[in-house]
Amino acid sequence: MVLIVTIASYPVSGFLPPIEWLPSHLPLAHGRGPPPPPPVVMRPRPDLLLASAAVIAVALHALAGGSAAQLSAGFYSASCPTVHGVVRQVMSQAVMNDTRSGAAILRLFFHDCFVNGCDASLLLDDTATTPGEKGAGPNAGGSTFGFDVVDSIKTQVEAACPGVVSCADILAIAARDSVNLLGGPSWAVPLGRRDATAPNPSGAATDLPGPDSDLAALVAAFAAKGLTSRDLAALSGAHTVGMARCAHFRTHVYCDDNVSPAFASQQRQACPASGGDASLAPLDALSPNQFDNGYYRSLMSGAGLLRSDQELFNNGAVDSLVRLYGSNANAFSADFAASMITLGNISPLTGSTGEIRLDCRKVNS
Repeated sequence: MVLIVTIASYPVSGFLPPIEWLPSHLPLAHGRGPPPPPPVVMRPRPDLLLASAAVIAVALHALAGGSAAQLSAGFYSASCPTVHGVVRQVMSQAVMNDTRSGAAILRLFFHDCFVNGCDASLLLDDTATTPGEKGAGPNAGGSTFGFDVVDSIKTQVEAACPGVVSCADILAIAARDSVNLLGGPSWAVPLGRRDATAPNPSGAATDLPGPDSDLAALVAAFAAKGLTSRDLAALSGAHTVGMARCAHFRTHVYCDDNVSPAFASQQRQACPASGGDASLAPLDALSPNQFDNGYYRSLMSGAGLLRSDQELFNNGAVDSLVRLYGSNANAFSADFAASMITLGNISPLTGSTGEIRLDCRKVNS
């Protein structure tokens, strides 16, 4: 199978600040089927001009067996051929209104897939008898948002194709579009997931790596989900957009010895040794509003905001990948797209398992 990855870069000056990227380190981390429908062509904002475009062919291993093999980029080509256009339209408007929406949706996708697989369990609200995942672990305290954007997409998709497209697939498509609308790559998203009928708050509390994780903990957390160290290095590049609270990078900029003194001094101005926990700083200070390889260049200069970020470039096993991505934006984009497909293939519900939720916030009656 060959994945065609389109890399498009857009200037995004003038956008509002990106999402607050809280405790989790995650972007914050191949199915067969009929050919995908033609890519959706979107008209950019009048004030956004295409800076560059390239196409990279990335050879991916074909999946052998398992529920992920039932996913296909053309899954809705007959049952809901307009789904890509609907999702793209809503996401385009959301990102134009506030770039934080793009980073928020990307974060939701990661946090959903890392708990029970990509089944939209994160989207379920608490009920009187069943707590959801939204208030568990790194999701607590409002660190994940963007649920209203998912609701808007679901409403419009249901109007076009009632009871056909799952919330899990909507989130996967929206995450891809979020990256692309912020200047990153695009890819054909394997589809055909179904939605979970129950959340897993305990999994949300234990499975997501935190901002103080060392490299060994990060590698172990990703390996537990079937992801490699290369996936870890590539998917961590999602931190090219987003922000973090002082409370989650204070120890790193005050105590760690692998941080640039100049960078640490700069961060301390906005993040005092005590107090000011809610003060924000961009995860990628070089280009915080654009999806590019600036994150890796920051790591190479000792300017990773979170301890878990700088651990990727700290005389360890993934230093070479950080150097590669920091010097070769196309290599990063291609690997990020391939790893997003791998991430999206974690334990999907397919066939008759799960359901197609009519409302992403609650299971069907």
